[in-house]
Amino acid sequence: MSLFDIPNLGIRAYDSPLPLNTVYGDQVCNFTPDTQHMHFSICDQPGRKENTSEYAYEEYTFETAGPRKKIFFDPTKTTCAIVTCGGLSPGLNNVIQAIVFELYYHYRVKSILGIRYGYEGLNPKFGHVPMELKPEAVRNIAEMGGTILGSSRGNQAVTIMADEMERLGIDILFTIGGDGTQRGAYELAEELKKRGQKRAVVGIPKTIDNDIVIIEKSFGFETAFSKACEAIQCAHTEAVSAWNGVGLVKVMGRHSGYIAAHAALALNEVNFVLVPEVKFELDGEKGLLNLLRKRLELRHHAVIIVAEGAGQDFFAADSGSDASGNVKLHDIGTFLTKKIGEYLKSISMDHTVKYIDPSYMIRSIPAIPSDALFSSQLARHAVHAGMTGKTAMLVGWFKNTFIHLPLCAIANQRKTIDPESHLWFSVLEATGQPMNMINTI
Repeated sequence: MSLFDIPNLGIRAYDSPLPLNTVYGDQVCNFTPDTQHMHFSICDQPGRKENTSEYAYEEYTFETAGPRKKIFFDPTKTTCAIVTCGGLSPGLNNVIQAIVFELYYHYRVKSILGIRYGYEGLNPKFGHVPMELKPEAVRNIAEMGGTILGSSRGNQAVTIMADEMERLGIDILFTIGGDGTQRGAYELAEELKKRGQKRAVVGIPKTIDNDIVIIEKSFGFETAFSKACEAIQCAHTEAVSAWNGVGLVKVMGRHSGYIAAHAALALNEVNFVLVPEVKFELDGEKGLLNLLRKRLELRHHAVIIVAEGAGQDFFAADSGSDASGNVKLHDIGTFLTKKIGEYLKSISMDHTVKYIDPSYMIRSIPAIPSDALFSSQLARHAVHAGMTGKTAMLVGWFKNTFIHLPLCAIANQRKTIDPESHLWFSVLEATGQPMNMINTI
């Protein structure tokens, strides 16, 4: 079995209730055969030959997402469940609504449960009673931010969650969350497999940081960087309205600076972008503070956008971990605000610094239309995969195609910005900031 093969629960004995066929050219939509794959090459940059421009390429194949002609589960006897985990993200309710509509109206599944407050809802000790999800219950939720199911951080024992799935009679569990959620989903699928149970676990990628490996976009990201743009526009207005005005915006991005990078490219009003992937120094000729001074002397205003995970090496103390095991970050935004103010005051430069942190406003708002569309498409493809009996997998978007990706392929990895990529070079071109802000280089 290759890395990108998708586990299946068994022989598909039931005809799909969807009104599709396999005839092309008759203007009737078609089922997707399992033999339909997307072939691609990955350029293995870490494997680049030393002192040459040659790269090693590897050929891979993804299974294409879509409805299958034969399905594994009998819709009249199937119970599905939905769980939302981790931090909030725009589009969560869109996914929940689309799953329910697809199951109820098209596959005719009438037993759909909403697991409350993340994986805690699969641990009886918390007492979170599942919601019964019918179309009436989710009819208008896409207009709301957050998730009607609630969410939580932290892992639960997979043995307990597997027991609860069995007790509730859950045949298919749809896990909506980021890398930590999907790691838990993979472990749960492995536990169910070990027990010989024919229960499916299907993931839907949610992270506004856009840091899940291989897939090009997760839902919530477009809304996040779109709303970050609004904060940057406000910071720019504050900056240009004052003599030597500095507008500083902090956005989400624990390990990956995609929101900061995309927002800066969308606006062309940002002068410095600080992300976790690219180290920078404050002091010295090449440091941020001296470069900011030069910018203010030239144009008398500046805008800085910083991802929350940038500059953590400026802090000596360990701040501990949250319930999900993530290291708690120091507040780089307030740190930079203080350092910039102290520096400009020390050189007797009149200035104002306005700091904007829209982080929780961004992740709790409803999805913009493009994200809402993307969320519902991911959800429908997840339903098709689950009803077919595919498990331990994630529905993703790659090269303009919805694909099936095994959860083991994304475990213990994270997508980050390559400082040598065209994306980061575009950021440098748009901002005018130097290639590096390190004095020893």
